Amino acid sequence: MSVFERYLTVWVFLCIVIGVVLGQYLPAPFHWLGGLEVAHVNIPVGLLIWVMIIPMLLRIDFGSLHEVGKHWRGIGVTLFINWAVKPFSMALLGWLFIRQVFAPYLPAEQLDSYIAGLVLLAAAPCTAMVFVWSRLVNGEPLFTLSQVALNDTIMVFAFAPLVALLLGLSAIVVPWDTLLVSVVLYIVVPVLLAQLWRKWLLARGAATLERTLHQLGPISISALLLTLVLLFAFQGRAIVEHPLIIAMLAVPITIQVYFNSAFAYWLNRRMGVAYCVAGPSALIGASNFFELAVAAAISLFGFESGAALATVVGVLIEVPVMLSVVYLVKRSQGWYEAK
Repeated sequence: MSVFERYLTVWVFLCIVIGVVLGQYLPAPFHWLGGLEVAHVNIPVGLLIWVMIIPMLLRIDFGSLHEVGKHWRGIGVTLFINWAVKPFSMALLGWLFIRQVFAPYLPAEQLDSYIAGLVLLAAAPCTAMVFVWSRLVNGEPLFTLSQVALNDTIMVFAFAPLVALLLGLSAIVVPWDTLLVSVVLYIVVPVLLAQLWRKWLLARGAATLERTLHQLGPISISALLLTLVLLFAFQGRAIVEHPLIIAMLAVPITIQVYFNSAFAYWLNRRMGVAYCVAGPSALIGASNFFELAVAAAISLFGFESGAALATVVGVLIEVPVMLSVVYLVKRSQGWYEAK
């Protein structure tokens, strides 16, 4: 892992502090930036999201989809967890903790928005960081690549309907036009641009692609961190008034990561899937495409919404929680491979 990836939680925490302080003492510039919108899409954040997402999608080779059949059981388990378990389990956990357990301690007008943010976070499987997690557990690289390519293909068609269904079940009104615009802007267009760019780079040799990916890594993470500074500049008042709000939002996110990774790992073992596939399957099943979730939350509900804050909490805890899952998967290899 690069320095940026390894200490992502530290950088996010610093962004929280910087954003809150700037939002309290220099509110005018941030309100001006927040007003730069076209069709409910904030232009500065939209550009930052593209800088953040496109380098990650550049890693995906959709030509690897023909490898899906070689690991069909692991693929099937991961798809089941990603699309039939994780979004619904998060919706349930959101209802339990946000509407019930923590409701007296949270701003009442933001409860629906917090749940919406949690749903957005869980509705999109992770695209980039799973390559790191897979490498750390000695996962089968072709399985990881084909699984991520398949998930991204499904996400183009399933993300909007799934989010609309879950938020509808939670009685949260979703503007369909804004949701579809978000899907086009933050999934379809970046995928097309990344694949065209990837093809152009590969025409100049695989080494050119690898060098470009290495150079873009820090730029992508920097765009994420700058987006977080903007978000927390708008969220500063809510955080100051409710300092434990981040910890309360982290509870359902953390539980769903451990639950889904354990469930996927156990299902793979029951189906006789090799450890080198089960490890990345568990990690892909648990992690989230938080960059997309942040972008969609801002587009749908705005900078100052609870939804935007909930998705950012997902960024905050992503690295330490997923590293703990990596540790547990590696430590349990003997148990997994035992008869």
